[in-house]
Amino acid sequence: MTHAIASLSDIAQRYDAVLSDVWGVVHDGKAAFPEACAALQRFRAEHGPVLLLSNAPRPGEEVVKLLDQVGVPRGAYDGILTSGDATRAEMVRRGASAFHHIGRDIDRTVWAGLPAREVQLTSAEFILCTGLFDDERETPDDYADTLAQAREAKLSMICANPDIQVHRGTKLIWCAGALAAAYEKLGGEVIYFGKPHPPVYDQALKQLGEMKPGLDAAKILMIGDGLRTDILGANRVGIDALFITGGIHGEQFADSEVNVAAALAEQELFAAAHMPRLKW
Repeated sequence: MTHAIASLSDIAQRYDAVLSDVWGVVHDGKAAFPEACAALQRFRAEHGPVLLLSNAPRPGEEVVKLLDQVGVPRGAYDGILTSGDATRAEMVRRGASAFHHIGRDIDRTVWAGLPAREVQLTSAEFILCTGLFDDERETPDDYADTLAQAREAKLSMICANPDIQVHRGTKLIWCAGALAAAYEKLGGEVIYFGKPHPPVYDQALKQLGEMKPGLDAAKILMIGDGLRTDILGANRVGIDALFITGGIHGEQFADSEVNVAAALAEQELFAAAHMPRLKW
């Protein structure tokens, strides 16, 4: 059964490496969480490597730039792996394929320099979804016609960010996962890259093993605020999870009387421990 802890230091001695979610744990899209960053720095200094695992639909080197901008110190992590990295690898595999992109211009780095061709929906072989075009104003309902046309054409969708929503400051914004879910409801095929799907965790564990040879998976801790991404993904690959209740599910767990263990069990999930915000 999960138990409440006051700080990461309460359980840190059990682990030799950390996988940490980014958005909602380390920053809110606008500013870093200083205590969370300090906790990861302390873990690195005393226990082992920290690999950030993000569902950002852009390559890791682009996300590092964002982390710099919002004030996350590079000393808080040893590396970063994103769903954008996994998506780019798939785009490389598909070669000079024709795709229709749904998402912001900033996400175009996921195929920059590759032979894949962006085309109109009517000429596409598949859809690449990295998010909404205007995630500050639009909702998945705005894409009903586009998704219906794609389903009629029997196009598959690559979802480069399985998140449904994230916080940007205090505002909730829709992500690619919401469009993917809507497309699946229409009967469309969706191929996901990122948490909670095992391939990205397998790659993450491989990278941690390279950082710390001989690392035992039983001594890896996943820290995340997303039940259906971070916690489910950790459960699927058999590593411990620390659930940050004050992130994307903050409203649900704002009442201290809420039984976190029961809420996890209801979704058939397990976390070794939980706390409102990451700190040492």
